[in-house]
Amino acid sequence: MSALAHVPTGSGQSASPPPAARPGRHRLLPYLLLLPGAAWLFLFFAVPLLQLAAASLYDPDGSLSTGYALTWAFGNYPTALQAYWPQFGRSFLYAGIALVLALLMGYPLAYAIAQKAGRWKNLLLVCVIAPMFTSFLVRTLAWKTILSDNGWLVGLLRDVHLLGPDGRLLATPVAVVLGLTYNFLPFLVLPLYASLERLDYRLLEASSDLYASPLKTFRRVTLPVSMPGLIAGTLLFFIPATGDYINAELLGTPNQYMIGNVIDSAFLVRLDYPQGAALSFLLMSAILAVVFVYLRRAGTEEVL
Repeated sequence: MSALAHVPTGSGQSASPPPAARPGRHRLLPYLLLLPGAAWLFLFFAVPLLQLAAASLYDPDGSLSTGYALTWAFGNYPTALQAYWPQFGRSFLYAGIALVLALLMGYPLAYAIAQKAGRWKNLLLVCVIAPMFTSFLVRTLAWKTILSDNGWLVGLLRDVHLLGPDGRLLATPVAVVLGLTYNFLPFLVLPLYASLERLDYRLLEASSDLYASPLKTFRRVTLPVSMPGLIAGTLLFFIPATGDYINAELLGTPNQYMIGNVIDSAFLVRLDYPQGAALSFLLMSAILAVVFVYLRRAGTEEVL
C-alpha cells in the first residue's frame, strides 16, 4: 500500500477533482421548466381575466351599436347583485344540497372500492369514471328522459304514493339537484378513494381490539386519514356545481335558474357585457371567500 501511495501521476502533480458544474445553470433550470406553463397561464388566463375586469367597468348605457367605453363604472357591481341576488343564493343552495347528497353516496362508495372491492376494484373505478367519457350535455339529457313525466321513475313514485297523480320531478328543484349530484359525483369519489386506499386496515382492527365502537373508529381513524381527499373532493365538486348552468337549463325552468344561467344570458342573449362581467367577478369572489373560510376551518395542511 505504501508503494501504491507513492506512484507518481503522469504530469508529476496530484490529480485534481473534476470541475464543479456552474451553480447558476442549476438555479435557472426550475424557472426554465416553469416558463411554458407560466406563459400559457398568462396568455389564456391572466389576459382574459384582465379583459373581463375591464368589461365589468364599461359604461352600462353603451351597446354594440354605439360601443362600450371604459368609464370605471363600479356601480355595475351593486346593480347586478341587487338585480340577481336570488340566483346567487339559489346557486349556493343547490350546490350545497347536491354536495351533501354526493357525500352520503360517494363516501361509502369510495370506502367500499378502496377497502372491500378486492379484485373488483379496477372494474368499479372504471364504472365511476365511465360516465365522464360521455359529453356533459348528453348525460344531462339522459336525466331529462329518466325524470320525464312519462318515465319509469315518476311512474314508480306515483305507484308507491310518494308522488301525487299529477306529481312530477322534471322542471323542479329536485331535478336540478339530482343532475348536479350525478354529473359532479366522480370529482368527489376519486380524491376520496385515493385517500382511503392508504388506510391501513390493521388500524381498524387495533381500534376494534381496544373496544372502540364503529362510530368512534370512523371518527378517530378513518375520517382523519381521508381528510385530504375529503377536502379536495368537496372543493372539486362544489366550485363547478355553483357555477353550472346546464342542469338548470335542461332539467329546470326559469324559476330554478342559477347565476350561471344569468351570466350566460347576459353575454349571449342580451349582449349586456358589463353586467355579465360584473356577475362573473361577483361569483368568483363569493366562491373564493367560501373556499378561503373552508380551508381556514379545515386546515390547509390537510390537503398537502
